[in-house]
Amino acid sequence: MRKKLSAALAVSLAGATLAGLLTGCSGSGGAESVRLMVWSPSEDQSKDSGEWLQTCCEKFAEMHPEWDITFVYGVADEAGAAGTVSQDAEASADVFMFANDTLTTLTDAGALAKFGGKYADEIRATNSENLVDSLTLDDYVYGVPFTTNTWFMYYDKSVFTEEDVKSLDAMLEKGVVSFPFTNSWYLPAFYFGNGCTLFGDGTQEELGANFGGEAGAEVTDYLIDLYNNPNFVVDADGSGMAGLRDGSINAIFTGSWDAASIQEILGDNMGVAALPTYTLNGEQKQMYAYAGSKAIGVNSNTEYPVQAVELAIYLGSAEAQQLHYELRNVIPCNTTLLADPAIAGDPLVAAQNDTFDRTSVLQPFVAAMSNCWTPVENMGKGIRNGTITHDNAAEQTEAMNDAMNSDGIS
Repeated sequence: MRKKLSAALAVSLAGATLAGLLTGCSGSGGAESVRLMVWSPSEDQSKDSGEWLQTCCEKFAEMHPEWDITFVYGVADEAGAAGTVSQDAEASADVFMFANDTLTTLTDAGALAKFGGKYADEIRATNSENLVDSLTLDDYVYGVPFTTNTWFMYYDKSVFTEEDVKSLDAMLEKGVVSFPFTNSWYLPAFYFGNGCTLFGDGTQEELGANFGGEAGAEVTDYLIDLYNNPNFVVDADGSGMAGLRDGSINAIFTGSWDAASIQEILGDNMGVAALPTYTLNGEQKQMYAYAGSKAIGVNSNTEYPVQAVELAIYLGSAEAQQLHYELRNVIPCNTTLLADPAIAGDPLVAAQNDTFDRTSVLQPFVAAMSNCWTPVENMGKGIRNGTITHDNAAEQTEAMNDAMNSDGIS
């Protein structure tokens, strides 16, 4: 059975006594035997993708001859790891990857170790403030970020100029734009643009959702007109990508996970950009995407807390992120790497990080956020099927907001 990471040990890991722990764990007989279970998505372990995880773990072992480390690899993607770890932490990996919107699932289960002292200092020193905030709860940092997680815009450069893509209105005059209109991870971008908020700054659960009122109704009216624009197409079930392929669509909104497929379709004409503005009642409004991060976490039940924390720090380091980028095109977030002209000059890196830093809203991970997805999805579907119109837009917007602030849809 694994040993729970005690409060005393957590403090010592965070502070100045770490050196003593490190020197004390190797007995006079030589290197200490250590067994670490590490989980990542399958793509990080496949030979086709260069076995990023195995390569990094082997490098880490070389860096620490004081430990005789046996690595046990398992497969769990960032979205699903939290569910598995929170259900049975003692049987789960020592080190794993997770999406920041699952943070409270892990902390509520007492399954995620805090990073303090020099480790927290290092995380803060090598990442943007927004990125660190995405992994901070009650002033504690709970993971080592290795990439931002958001969405942005891809476009056909033979149709749109760099100036065109700053404005959704300009784009709709020149070509066909597809957007995940019925997907509640995307549609709030327009509501955020008109001042609507979720849980205050995203952490104030008691403030609830504020997608109603005049500001919300104005956006709903705009979305009805947008849907009816002949140059606008709803992207659902892969239709946007299919349209790019056959030329019937000239721009779509998605993330870095689709970059390789879009590059294959558009080739040298692939353009990438942060989110555009849109015109509402004669004023320019900025679209804002949900943003988060993916991070390396440490199981608070690990039997080897020193080694697990050190490994997590390494897997999120500039060296490991650069290899991740080279092997799998995982967009780095380490500030040192982002200052490298060779990396900063990649349009994909620029678009993702520009969106994260300038045109995004940190996705709340308060418990009540779970009530917000379905009402927004239903708004998009209602506009698409014609049940939400200009005549009832204000009423339907209030109904959406009320549902977002309840434990279910009545």
